[in-house]
Amino acid sequence: MQKYEDFWYWQNFLYFCSRKKLKQKGMKQKVILITGASSGIGFDAAQKLASRGHRVYAAARRMELMGPLRNKGIMPVRMDVTDERSMTEGVNFVLQQEGRIDVLVNNAGYGYFGAVETVTMEEARRQLEVNVFGLARLCQLVLPSMRQQGRGRIVNTSSIAGKIVLPFGGWYNVSKYSVEALSDALRMEVKPFGIDVVMIEPGGIKTDWGLIAARHLKESSAGTPYEADGCRFADVMHYGYSSNLLSKPRVITRAILRAVDSRRPKARYRTGRASHTLVFLHNILPTRCWDALMRRTLHIKIK
Repeated sequence: MQKYEDFWYWQNFLYFCSRKKLKQKGMKQKVILITGASSGIGFDAAQKLASRGHRVYAAARRMELMGPLRNKGIMPVRMDVTDERSMTEGVNFVLQQEGRIDVLVNNAGYGYFGAVETVTMEEARRQLEVNVFGLARLCQLVLPSMRQQGRGRIVNTSSIAGKIVLPFGGWYNVSKYSVEALSDALRMEVKPFGIDVVMIEPGGIKTDWGLIAARHLKESSAGTPYEADGCRFADVMHYGYSSNLLSKPRVITRAILRAVDSRRPKARYRTGRASHTLVFLHNILPTRCWDALMRRTLHIKIK
């Protein structure tokens, strides 16, 4: 009991300190629900948003990883974006505690790389369930309260994979292209209600996501006609993680902070190393040239 009371004492202490910080900066405190907050971009963004004085509810499946966030006055929320009941209960919990949700940051994501032919339909559906349908359902759940208060903001983490296609990323690309289309439609639909929809489009980011995707690529390619190319591309992904070719999560966090705090946010924040260059090349190169460029990446020799 004493431990519980101590937790709430320190959370309220941090809350009042953060309110003072917001007033000094001339910003209004917002109630923010962010998914995929147990690691990587979500973990970093939750901390930075809280440090700016916002009331942050950090959602994730693995609650055992949320201790460091809880110690900073952030409220962990157990949520599985593939489970209807979990999402509904999570959103209702925040609304019961705060009476509103000002910002939803859809950051949860899942990547399983492999050839279109070799990735099982079960894995393909899982990617769409997490990256598209979970994201869409959370939008549906928060929109009624946002519309009632006459304002709100939805920040969807997309990717340059929603603009360009890499070999062995087909199913992941499908999910991110879907996020782009859904967000564009949603932005036009909810604008009359004072609600903004913003997309974050990261390039290559140095998180464990890339290592997991590379492992999946080797798994799905093993014993198939794609094994040699799949393993080479996985090695390229590992090399990018161990080198300075990828941006750190804080680069994306800065874009999320701008999306949350800007009075008139942009529809898209594209950031991360080589993100603009790759999209530009994809747009101007003939399709055969782009395909040849991407095929060439499969044969880069990693020393």
